[in-house]
Amino acid sequence: MLKNKALNIRRDKMLLASVAIVLALCFSASMAFFCASAGNVRNNVVRLHVIANSNSVVDQQVKLKVRDALLNKNNAMLSGEVNKDNAVEYFTVSRAELLATANEALRINGCDYEADVTLGTEYYTTRQYGELTFPAGEYTSLRVVLGEGKGENWWCVMFPPLCIPVAGDIEADESKAADVLSPGGEEIVSSNGKYIVKFRLLEIYEEIMQELK
Repeated sequence: MLKNKALNIRRDKMLLASVAIVLALCFSASMAFFCASAGNVRNNVVRLHVIANSNSVVDQQVKLKVRDALLNKNNAMLSGEVNKDNAVEYFTVSRAELLATANEALRINGCDYEADVTLGTEYYTTRQYGELTFPAGEYTSLRVVLGEGKGENWWCVMFPPLCIPVAGDIEADESKAADVLSPGGEEIVSSNGKYIVKFRLLEIYEEIMQELK
C-alpha cells in the first residue's frame, strides 16, 4: 500500500512537471510571437514627440497649439501614396515644411522662441491612445523641441495618422493601423487590455536593453 502511494505521488509529480513544461513552452512560444508582432509595430509606425519650452501655463498651451498645427498639416499632406514602406522618406522630405508649420504656430501665439524638428529614433514606454496600445521600444520619431525644451512632453502616432482627433473635428479611423501592420501587430495594438502582462514584460526587457546601451 505504501509502495502504491509512493508511486502515485511520483506519478503526480511527473504529471505536474510535464504540465509545467508544456505551459512554459506555450508561454515562450506565445511571448516570442508577441515580441515579433511588437517588432512589426515599431518598424511600421512613426511617432510624434512634442517637448514644450517650459512647464508654464502659457508654454504648455502653446505646445498643444503647435501639436494641432502639425497634425492638421500632416493630415493635409498625407496621401494614399504614403505607406509603411515610404513613410520615413515622406517625413524626411516633409521635415522642413513641418518645421515651418511649427514656427508659424509659435509666431501666431506670440512666442519669442523657435522650434527644432528632427527625425530619428527614440525610446518610448508602452503608451495607450484611445483603444489602441503601442508596445515599448525604439520607434522612428518626429521630435519637436520648442525653445529650450524643458517642459512636459506630448506623444502620439504621426503615421498612420491616429492622433488627428485632438487637432480638430476630423475623426480618427483606427482601422488605418491594420493598413500598415501585420495581422499580429494589429492584434496586439487593438487588444484592449488582453495582453497587459506581456506588454509589461516586454517593457521591462526593453528598459533593461536601454540601460545596457
